[in-house]
Amino acid sequence: MPLVGEVFLSEILKKPVFDQKGEELGKIRDVVVVKGITLPDLESLIIEKKKTLYCLDYKSLTVFNRRIITTTLSKDNLPQYERYEQDLLAVRDILDKQIVDINGAKVVRVNDIKIEGYKGNAVFVGIDVGMRGIFRRFGVEKKGEKFLSLFKIPLPSNLIGWDYLQPLSPRLTSISLTMPQQMLSKMHPADLAEIIDSVSREEGASFFQRLDVEAAAETLPELPPETQLEILSSMDTEKAADIIEEMSPDDAADVLSDLPATRTQEILGTIEPEDADNIAELLCHEQDTAGGLMNIEYLIYPEQATVAETIEMFREDSKDIDTVYHIYVSGENGRLTGVITLKDLILNDPKLMLCEIMETNIKSLRPDDDEDVVAAMVSKYNLVAIPVVNDEQRMMGLITVDDIIDQMLTPSAKRKRKKI
Repeated sequence: MPLVGEVFLSEILKKPVFDQKGEELGKIRDVVVVKGITLPDLESLIIEKKKTLYCLDYKSLTVFNRRIITTTLSKDNLPQYERYEQDLLAVRDILDKQIVDINGAKVVRVNDIKIEGYKGNAVFVGIDVGMRGIFRRFGVEKKGEKFLSLFKIPLPSNLIGWDYLQPLSPRLTSISLTMPQQMLSKMHPADLAEIIDSVSREEGASFFQRLDVEAAAETLPELPPETQLEILSSMDTEKAADIIEEMSPDDAADVLSDLPATRTQEILGTIEPEDADNIAELLCHEQDTAGGLMNIEYLIYPEQATVAETIEMFREDSKDIDTVYHIYVSGENGRLTGVITLKDLILNDPKLMLCEIMETNIKSLRPDDDEDVVAAMVSKYNLVAIPVVNDEQRMMGLITVDDIIDQMLTPSAKRKRKKI
């Protein structure tokens, strides 16, 4: 095993490589990387001699550390390096590139790469994203550390293990690991959106494309409208439809509202008719009205249903609803007549009917009430959710407090929905 201890990529770049007789064969310009079972392997060194590039297989090395590198090859049997676009090169494709730190939920820049020996191979175990990595690349790590110590400023090692990284650039997908992709899906959608919004459009689009449908559906509403537009405009219609279908109808309507009408119709024509109708109904309302803010996913049951029957129905019906605050009650002709908290539903006698335990003093809104009216109503009565009803007092949708907060805190994201 030629690798002794650990070494950073910057410590071997431009270092000479010697044959067994001590003759210099060339200086290291880059290294070829291949995906390993656990970590990426260093496959070979690319060295340069008189403006010609040669390739040294790692297995031909006899000594490999930050001080000396030797090989069993000689200048007579040294193979030239043939450039292949599919090759993954550490300097060209990884160093100085942006990487998603899954653990820290942020984008970082690769300042250096740590290499260690593992089962007879040299593997990439992590990256340095701190100032120490920058100083090391300029060959002033010790001097930088000493200088900062005069001001009592530490120079910490800021290393991130490779299993906490997710490459952004399409070229780096060949060293993407299974574990980071699994962890990626568990990240909060707001963190994913922040990462996508902090990199270039091309990198952000590539990153978004690698999310599974569920994660993409949760992340898309968190992105700025212009980013949503770019992503959905360039995406395959079938995949875009899968993501839209996974979203709640109100979020889906918000996202589709900025697309050209023809593109919106393409996507809606690909999803289930019932879901398409629900989204189309919301698109008929302006964004800054109760109709535009409401979600059409809610639970409403007849007055004559018993508590026991309602709990059974709730167990099944609530599976597809993200958040449930109340159970709503309908009377004759489907009119909204009452509301019950989940606490009251659980604590009451299972044999009682909903009409016997419901609260009848219901605060509600009309679909054309503007957002100021909505916010005032929620604030005045300290509500977490408020129903939207039509002229016949039939329930049309539900506005939750988080819908109001999102609308009030992001004025730059407001836009008028395009009716279809």
